[in-house]
Amino acid sequence: MAVSQCYAIRSTLGQTMSLLMDTGSANLWVFDTTCRSISCKGVSHSGFTRRRFNTRNSLTFARQRGSIDLHYGAGYCSGPIGRDVVSFAGATIENQEFVSVTETGGAFFYMPIDGILGLGRPAITVGGVTSPIQNVLPSLDASLFTVWLDEKRFTTLKTAGLITFGAIDAINCQSQISYVPLSDEKHWQFAIEGFSIGSFSQTKREQVVSDTGTSWIGAPTEIIEAVVNQTGANYDSMNKFYTISCSTMKTQPDLSFTINFVKYSIPSKEYVLDIGIGDGQCVLAFFEIPSGSMTMDWILGEAWIRTYCNIYDFGQNRIGFAKAIHSEV
Repeated sequence: MAVSQCYAIRSTLGQTMSLLMDTGSANLWVFDTTCRSISCKGVSHSGFTRRRFNTRNSLTFARQRGSIDLHYGAGYCSGPIGRDVVSFAGATIENQEFVSVTETGGAFFYMPIDGILGLGRPAITVGGVTSPIQNVLPSLDASLFTVWLDEKRFTTLKTAGLITFGAIDAINCQSQISYVPLSDEKHWQFAIEGFSIGSFSQTKREQVVSDTGTSWIGAPTEIIEAVVNQTGANYDSMNKFYTISCSTMKTQPDLSFTINFVKYSIPSKEYVLDIGIGDGQCVLAFFEIPSGSMTMDWILGEAWIRTYCNIYDFGQNRIGFAKAIHSEV
């Protein structure tokens, strides 16, 4: 999970909370008031006031036996298991199991979230609990959900995205949908046949995961090198990312993926991001996945999902893509 910003879903768990919707994990957890570390409390200069779960303020909360440890690219968290009434997107789950986090570390301190709502496949649920999406699926018209993310991101107070449970989003997504079968029972994982940028082209079958909990694009080492060569980016050794002039944000070459023999393009404005480092510099929204370090070769995060609506289909064991519809930014 590489995060420079977050798309959160408004949820209720004793109180209103903003939860990161994460298709790369399956557990539900929130920060607990008994956790007093900076990672739990957050930092004031982030501009986000973190709301933490207080078990004493919920009449429906019930402590369960056991605890759960969860590990992410951004850090780790752990805490006891509880049950409570959870509501999100119009759905209410009476006895949802979740982790009330009492210990955490890593980069969670600056993330503008109160917890994580895992929307991954059931096989990756940790601790033997039932995930929220498992509890919601039987009540849906179709066993799927659609994610649309707005290009406006966080520059306005308007809705930054929409998750549609049980249906395809026909308002924000074009009608033509291309599906690809999943290639792994644990993740929203599928195969690509090729990738290109500028004069670089590669025909190679590789494994990819669609992950709403990741802001950037994770790619193999040789792809990172190719992107850097094609864009002229420079490595910032202090911050460990690549920088590039913001003036080229809309003029760099598109990224092109071949998935199930269909080509998909991502414009440079989605992978050249202004995160406020100054001096007219933007970042190249890529991070490296060393060969053999993970079960997948690529992670396609928000840069991908802002360009294409992703339809996560539990019932048909597949994932679909439709061009996202955006108003003028």
